[in-house]
Amino acid sequence: MQLLQSKSLRTLVTTLLCAVWLTGCAQTTASHSELVEDLQMPEAQPVSYRTEIAIARITELLTKPEATDEQRARLFYDRGVMYDSVGLRALARFDFLRALRLQPDMADAYNFIGIHHTLVGNYNEAYESFDAALELAPDYDYAYLNRGIALMYDGKTDLAVSDFEAFHTAKPEDPYRSLWLYFAESKRSVPEAQARLALNESKLDPQHWASQIVAFYLGKITEQQLLNIAADPQLNPQQLAERLCEVYFYLAKWHEEAHPTKALDYYKKALATNIHEFVEHRYARIEMNRLRGLDAGAEVAQ
Repeated sequence: MQLLQSKSLRTLVTTLLCAVWLTGCAQTTASHSELVEDLQMPEAQPVSYRTEIAIARITELLTKPEATDEQRARLFYDRGVMYDSVGLRALARFDFLRALRLQPDMADAYNFIGIHHTLVGNYNEAYESFDAALELAPDYDYAYLNRGIALMYDGKTDLAVSDFEAFHTAKPEDPYRSLWLYFAESKRSVPEAQARLALNESKLDPQHWASQIVAFYLGKITEQQLLNIAADPQLNPQQLAERLCEVYFYLAKWHEEAHPTKALDYYKKALATNIHEFVEHRYARIEMNRLRGLDAGAEVAQ
């Protein structure tokens, strides 16, 4: 699940590439009928060529003296999103801060800065950033998600449940929202969280593949069945990596209490996909640190 709308990022990248698109880039792949691959093993996704070109193009545009402060703020923010999507979070954070200096009412930038504070365990600073985002945009549901995650890691379960409920209410058909609400509620009572999850399942979009993750949590399908569903051979490599990133994270969450070693293995697999912009990839290392008894932000600080 992506933290922000991926469509806007892809649209931006496509627009920037229109003037620089190269021909002759088609690739041919030899087919070997005898080659059988394990689709459930994650394959690290490379940095998109389009993203690299878009970053270079934005950097060039930022040197133009005729750009207004508002335009420069948007360019810094867009480049920050791209840096973040490839795991360059320190560079992303610098750009988000530059964007806010030029345009202090940019809720999206505050949301990202709050995420980065959460990743290093600076919870008070994270709350300030998320609060700022919600003050500017009260209906910004992803700020509720990310503040809820910070509150959950900070041990403030009741406040986390409140934020996850707001996130869930905005789009109850989204399976991921039911899952995050379940994670927080299960810290108070697993049976009650299970009952709430079963109730929320009836509102889910049955066409959304992640509804099967909820079905697994409710004991309706097995772990292997869920893995088989995620590793759909019809998916392209990027789509497959995205699904695996998600399914490995949620399987790891499921195994944390009873099988922590297995949970660690699943978190490692989620990280191995290199889908940096997904919430599951972003918080997998924090979950690993918690299992190891380390501070949430250990080895994540940048």
